[in-house]
Amino acid sequence: MFRTIGHTFELMKTSWRMLQKDRELILFPIMSGIGLIVMLLLFMGIGSTTGSLDRLDGATTGTQTGSEEIAPVDWAIAASMYFCASFIVIFFNAALVAAALERLRGGDPNIKSGLQAAATHLPAIIVWALISATIGLILQIVRGQLKGNFIGQIILSMVGGVWAYLTFFVIPVLVAEGIGPIGAVKRSSSLFRETWGRQFAASFGFGIVYFGALLIAIVPAALLFFVTPIAGIAAAAITIPVAIGTVQAMEGIFKAALYEYALGESPLAFDRNTLSGAYRAL
Repeated sequence: MFRTIGHTFELMKTSWRMLQKDRELILFPIMSGIGLIVMLLLFMGIGSTTGSLDRLDGATTGTQTGSEEIAPVDWAIAASMYFCASFIVIFFNAALVAAALERLRGGDPNIKSGLQAAATHLPAIIVWALISATIGLILQIVRGQLKGNFIGQIILSMVGGVWAYLTFFVIPVLVAEGIGPIGAVKRSSSLFRETWGRQFAASFGFGIVYFGALLIAIVPAALLFFVTPIAGIAAAAITIPVAIGTVQAMEGIFKAALYEYALGESPLAFDRNTLSGAYRAL
């Protein structure tokens, strides 16, 4: 545990120093969040009108009845929503990672250069978003069907974890090497195995950083809320997205640095020993 905390804070400090050189990188996660909110509101409106929300909720929780069987339109809405959400997240992550790689390689990135890099690989990003959304939707449906099945949930979590590790470098590979999504998955898996072995565990935890950032963002807004509720809500609407965007930008920089290390490079400002210990053999 303490080793994990130590690695986390070491990586966090380096990522933070790199972010100070390009503070505009936090706009990529914020733009992603705004896009997700708009998209979710749109699909919630459509789903409420068609009754799809209730039927899909029943399917994912395993509580649907015979009169609430899912219709083809429900699957179409669910699939479209997952795809759009996946595309938005992946596109802006690709822009963030591309900008981070530019900085780590001695360049001077900005919002425009990051978005241009992501747009250059738009066809591959669309296909990868489709694959990612399909896997995500399948896992979500299976998770709902396995509700109450402890062993099944554990196995499903292991499958999801393996998929996450195998695809860890997919976005850096897409934007840096220009190969297709299937090739990117194979390349990502190969880089991970060659660098950290076949069996590994993370020795860092950005969840710790997210918790600290949210705490810093929420506490002053909560205190202000007790004085003036409207001002407190307005403050939270600003501080929370900025806090989450900051950590996500740091996480993007860190992933770009790990990718550079896996290629055998020495990413700017990052210590190779710290990167080599980011994952450890089981």
